[in-house]
Amino acid sequence: MSRTRRLTLALPPWLAHALRAQRGPVPWSAVTRGALSAGPLLLVAVQAGRTSLGVVAAIAAMLAGINDRPGSRRASVRRLGVPALGGALGMLIGTYAGQQTGAVVLTVILTLVGLVAGGISAIGPVASAFGTQLLVGSAIGAGMPLPEAGWQRALAFLAGAGWLVVLRLVLPTPGSLAGDFRFDGERKAVAGVYDAVAELLDAVGGPQAMRRRAALTAALDHAQDALTGPRLRRYASSSAERRLHAQYAAALPLAEAATALAWAGEALSERASEGPRRLAAAVRGNTHTGPLPAPTRSAPALRALDDALLHAAEVFDQGRGGDLHTRSRTLRDRTRSAFGAAGREYGLRVALCFGASAAIAQVLHKGQWYGQHDHWYWLPATAVFLVKPDLGPLVSRVLNRAAGTVLGAVLFAGFAAVLPRPDGLIALVALSGALIPVATRHFAAQTAVVTVLVLALVMVGGEAQASMGRIGETLLACAIVLIVGHLTMPGQKGGGVRGRLTAASEAAYAYLTHVLSEADTPRIGTSGTPSDHRATRWTLRREAYRTLAEARSAITLAAHELPALARHTEGADEVADLLERLVDTTTACAVHLDDTGRVDARHTERLAALLDQLAGPGARLGLRLPRAPLAG
Repeated sequence: MSRTRRLTLALPPWLAHALRAQRGPVPWSAVTRGALSAGPLLLVAVQAGRTSLGVVAAIAAMLAGINDRPGSRRASVRRLGVPALGGALGMLIGTYAGQQTGAVVLTVILTLVGLVAGGISAIGPVASAFGTQLLVGSAIGAGMPLPEAGWQRALAFLAGAGWLVVLRLVLPTPGSLAGDFRFDGERKAVAGVYDAVAELLDAVGGPQAMRRRAALTAALDHAQDALTGPRLRRYASSSAERRLHAQYAAALPLAEAATALAWAGEALSERASEGPRRLAAAVRGNTHTGPLPAPTRSAPALRALDDALLHAAEVFDQGRGGDLHTRSRTLRDRTRSAFGAAGREYGLRVALCFGASAAIAQVLHKGQWYGQHDHWYWLPATAVFLVKPDLGPLVSRVLNRAAGTVLGAVLFAGFAAVLPRPDGLIALVALSGALIPVATRHFAAQTAVVTVLVLALVMVGGEAQASMGRIGETLLACAIVLIVGHLTMPGQKGGGVRGRLTAASEAAYAYLTHVLSEADTPRIGTSGTPSDHRATRWTLRREAYRTLAEARSAITLAAHELPALARHTEGADEVADLLERLVDTTTACAVHLDDTGRVDARHTERLAALLDQLAGPGARLGLRLPRAPLAG
């Protein structure tokens, strides 16, 4: 009976992903910000007699709310503000193109904007959000009938998103009042690194070790992002901030030693993880560490762990700043991402989807195929979200978007029948804004909430109830994106995965090359006090693990596509596994090198074997692997 049940519940990957939702506590601070953003902005605009500008500002606040994720205040400025600049730019382009050109020229312009925005989106998550809002702003600017000029619409868009940024910077978050108000997210992120080190040490020698090592990578990535957001000065400008930077930097040798111990695979005593846990508590409470239990020093990695703990204790008492060990991406790096295989493939798909949906929407609008309405921009704006791989595999996005739109439209039809206008609709906008941070856990739920919010905005702006039209246009956008998503594009399919794997392999080989070069270079300092070589090594190690994590995410999404698309990235997980083992072995080799001054034969043999194993699957996947540093 149980076997039959297991077989029944074994869903195909593309369907299982569509049903999966994120879990976690309710982000009450983000819920509060959502309630105070779009609704109050719309209320003020209505009271001032500038309803149309209020609608634009509320849309901007809604889009910023979708990007309002947990993290530090400093990181939120970039995560919310940069995409808003894209939305304002899109509003300018769409407004003037829509006013001064005909349907054919407008479609060409929007297609070109889609090509550029798609290429930009390949640079990274913030750039992807910038591209999304650029496209949404272009569609709204071209299709929404507003009396204001383009520059006024753009300013209203910036004001709406800027209001949410102000709320994020001013309102306290849970726990921030107990310590330093400025560093709530940063402090939590750094403490999370020490917790992740402790959990990895507990898992050494067991089946959860590699999962814990991946969690440590995620914690380090999160802390780096939290600490490296925009600031008025280039360097940390207060003693509290310098101390926090030093505490993060002190975690890097601990993470390195813990990774080397996980590679060795010999279980440790509980005493080994007690020190990092006390350090985590000290970061959270902004207190001194007190005495730390020292682990045994019977192996190079254990000696490195002990030295790193001693250095951390000193830093926590006298923290004076520390290098965050991030590698700044140059303009050349960003341009390479945008014009690389991933950027070209995604840019073409976005351009086709956005251009085709804009053309079809204008034909339906001018022909009045389903009645007179002024919201033809819905079709291309919907296609923008459907074509984004950040939101999940293609079929998962389509299924969830369709289901969420139907649910949201039906709910709004019921609300519109009983709520007073405009006060009831404004209250509905505020409620929807509060629900967005919770609804982002599942794309269908997010779509339902956004649909209710947008339909309420449209009605407040003076248009008729449009639930049925919203459903029809969403289903049409789903069909367009499904067709374009399965079209054969120039070059290799799966360019996004290949691009991420190429970046990961280059970072892994750069890290390995540097570690091997250290064997022939005199170094000073202990494992806790870095020489220039060791500081560079930590930067390269962070880059290697970060790019590997990004590649893993892209591979996971590709594996949940329909078989017709998933087959183009078969074997990518094998390459990622080998690269991960290569970076782990390099880390173990570096720790041994610090202790003995030479590279152990066991490490060299393992590295050579991994490099040989990478050649086959890498060639089958069409990757251009760098030259092996052990060759010859």
